[in-house]
Amino acid sequence: MNNPDNLDMIYKQNLETDIIEYLAKTLSIDFRDAMEKYYSSKLARQIESGENGIDNLDYKNLAEDLIENEL
Repeated sequence: MNNPDNLDMIYKQNLETDIIEYLAKTLSIDFRDAMEKYYSSKLARQIESGENGIDNLDYKNLAEDLIENEL
């Protein structure tokens, strides 16, 4: 019933949502702008591919890294 691939997909979606919400709040921008910044980032591509287990890190640390290094 619980397909591991589905659970992984849900986890990544939740991680992305948490990062986007954190960006919106921290940068005082609307959710749509935060989504654009996130989905055009290298971080989004790394999380999607599961590169180096990056998708297992804390969303706040990932968002802060995105702010420091890509924005």
